[in-house]
Amino acid sequence: MTTPRLKTEIRVAAHMRRARGEGAFATIARKGDPDAGAVAVKVYIGAGAARLYVQSRDLDGNMIWRNPFEDDDAPDAEQKVDAWLAKETSIDPDLWIVEIEDRDGRAFLEDFV
Repeated sequence: MTTPRLKTEIRVAAHMRRARGEGAFATIARKGDPDAGAVAVKVYIGAGAARLYVQSRDLDGNMIWRNPFEDDDAPDAEQKVDAWLAKETSIDPDLWIVEIEDRDGRAFLEDFV
C-alpha cells in the first residue's frame, strides 16, 4: 500500500510559511498544477546573485533538490536563473516557482517533503 502524497499547493504553502517564519520574504511567482506540479525555488541573495533549486527524483524515485548552475553567486546569476525558468515553464506548464529573498541565501528546503 502506497502512502498518498501531499498536494503540491499544500507543500508550497508550508514552505512559504517556514521561510516567512524565519524572516525571509517569500512569494509564489508562478502557480502550477495544484495536485502534482514540480517546484522550482529561486533564492535571491542580492546584487544580482541568485540560486536555483529544482525538484527532481533520484534513481530510486526519492525526491531531491538539484542546482542546475555552478556559478550561482556570480553577478549575472539572477539573469541565468530567470532565463532557465522561462525556458522550463514553456516546456512544463505545471511548474510552480517559489521566490525567496534572503541575504543568507537560505532556501528552507530541509523540511520540504
